Amino acid sequence: MTSENKGTAQLTTAMVLSGTLGVFVVESGASPFDVVFFRVLFGALALGGYVIARGWLRDHGFTPRTLGLAVLGGVFIVFNWVLLFQSYENTSISVATVVYHTQPFYVVILGALLFRERLTAAKVGWIALAFAGLILVSGVTPADFTSGGTYIVGIGQALLAALLYGLSTLVTKRITGVRPHLIALVQVLVGIPLLLPFADFGAMAGTGADWGWLVGLGFVHTGIMYVLMYAAYAKLPTSKIAVLAFVYPAVAMVMDWAVYGHHIGLVQALGVPLIVTASLKVTLARKPAAEPARRTAAHAPAAASRTATPAASEA
Repeated sequence: MTSENKGTAQLTTAMVLSGTLGVFVVESGASPFDVVFFRVLFGALALGGYVIARGWLRDHGFTPRTLGLAVLGGVFIVFNWVLLFQSYENTSISVATVVYHTQPFYVVILGALLFRERLTAAKVGWIALAFAGLILVSGVTPADFTSGGTYIVGIGQALLAALLYGLSTLVTKRITGVRPHLIALVQVLVGIPLLLPFADFGAMAGTGADWGWLVGLGFVHTGIMYVLMYAAYAKLPTSKIAVLAFVYPAVAMVMDWAVYGHHIGLVQALGVPLIVTASLKVTLARKPAAEPARRTAAHAPAAASRTATPAASEA
């Protein structure tokens, strides 16, 4: 098997795992804050064990500046997860996941606003097309504004989660010389004290077998998935990474239908290809210098922003 084929298999596996994340969240029966707290707790154990086993804590490469950036990125990532999981409750896994995949457009817009990165007319056009698709996918009707607004809140939570993911991406892109696994480890470690005040341990006392879903979120969807993603990023060109990233929402939609009977309507489905096409066009329009192919994991810090979700989320 060639290096690129191996990377394709690794990233496809990671995206399939990411697509099952929503089911683990819902089946755990825990509140979004509790889910994220135990995800970062078990995820830190998984990633920490892997990093220690590989001996990467020595010569970690962090400086006070890059460590601070990693911590800031962790704050964005942790609350991004909370909002996304809240969106599952108020909409559905399918709708929340597709809306969440407006992340690449926030990265472009925020880069232009905060760092004066070049925003071409073509990118503006693709972003406009994506948000037209977003309107279709959201399926919002006038009745949603007069029926308590829960569905509208859920759409807003998914959009805000995507915005926080975009901020984390921009912050993490400015970290160089540090393995992405170490950046991810810092990000989940940050979540432990950050979410501790919000964790309801009393509510978790009687969850019984549901703990298995939470352990899975930490060890499978944070530990194993991250390791697979970062290994793949070092072997694949940006074009293939961008295409394979859409395995995640596809699997999430299938799982939502297979497990819960949820599916998006015909009009909503029309918006999906608009978002997918625009996302690919924006992602592949990046300069060749951003190409991660053939880099070692130690020199691919931008990949660290791709979390349990693509990104990272992937979720």
